[in-house]
Amino acid sequence: MGALADPLRLTIVHKLMLESVAYDHPCGWFGLDRPKSSLTHHFKALREAGLIRQRQYGLERRSRLRTEDLNARFPGLLELVAHWKPSHL
Repeated sequence: MGALADPLRLTIVHKLMLESVAYDHPCGWFGLDRPKSSLTHHFKALREAGLIRQRQYGLERRSRLRTEDLNARFPGLLELVAHWKPSHL
């Protein structure tokens, strides 16, 4: 769960969990003021850790939280993330 140790990645997971509906989101939906290369790195870390699933739609990748997988593998983790209060990045 080292991927969630980074505040930006935790913010991404938090936003996906609490503000997402049942569809994938492009990088711009998150409203993060970071260079594209930095965001690519963070999304890759989340994907490789098994926290998110990404799909290619044309020229953009869209992300979705792997809620069912995470609840099965780490019971209670998403509840902790839901109660986390993001700090100003």
